[in-house]
Amino acid sequence: MKIAVIGGTGLIGSQVVKDLNAAGHEAVPHSKSTGVDIISGEGLDEAVAGADVVVNLTNSPTFDEASLAFFQTSMDNLLAVAHNGGVGHFVILSIVGVDQVPELDYYRAKVLQEKVLAAGPIPYSIVRATQFMEFMEPAMSWTADADTVRLPATPIQPIAAKDVAAAVAEVAAGAPLNGIRNIAGPEIFTLDELGRITLSCKGDNRTVVTDPTAGMFAVVKGDVLTDKSAHLAPTRYANWLS
Repeated sequence: MKIAVIGGTGLIGSQVVKDLNAAGHEAVPHSKSTGVDIISGEGLDEAVAGADVVVNLTNSPTFDEASLAFFQTSMDNLLAVAHNGGVGHFVILSIVGVDQVPELDYYRAKVLQEKVLAAGPIPYSIVRATQFMEFMEPAMSWTADADTVRLPATPIQPIAAKDVAAAVAEVAAGAPLNGIRNIAGPEIFTLDELGRITLSCKGDNRTVVTDPTAGMFAVVKGDVLTDKSAHLAPTRYANWLS
């Protein structure tokens, strides 16, 4: 199949392209760097021309309220072009538990993206992933100083980006789900616990302080960012760190 991967040069997208091509498909990466702008529409017709599947892995440049407009406009543009081009399957990547955290603007924006896709004219698949292992460092940096890192005890189930990409590639190459597939890492930690493991492995002597008000994940209630019944990826956090 010919598969257009929009956002195909990023962390997940570049690996999705690699995995799909290794499986014998023709996966083509598209992004601003290749002349495709999903907000203005520039280059979209050419990017989608002849594609059997579109995988949209683009992300909002901000995590605030402006992300709602980004996902609305980008999905409207992509769906219109894909429908006109006869695309038979449209795939996006979302977040496990995304509809359970309305306090976060970005999560509400991702729910909007899912709803626009599900209401659209093209058979679709939504892959919801838990938090990427690669995001642990940025999450710690939000509330860190020279001596401490403050993190809430929010349960998370980290998954390696390479495992996310493999799952997205598998779904993209298959029949449309017309629904959601949850994927997750094999282990559940609290965020503060994961911070201690990470710092210890890196020889970082800072102290992790459990702070229920620290960072964006402080507003998350319960274990909604985890899913024990999800399709579990193989990579464990300790192995990923090493």
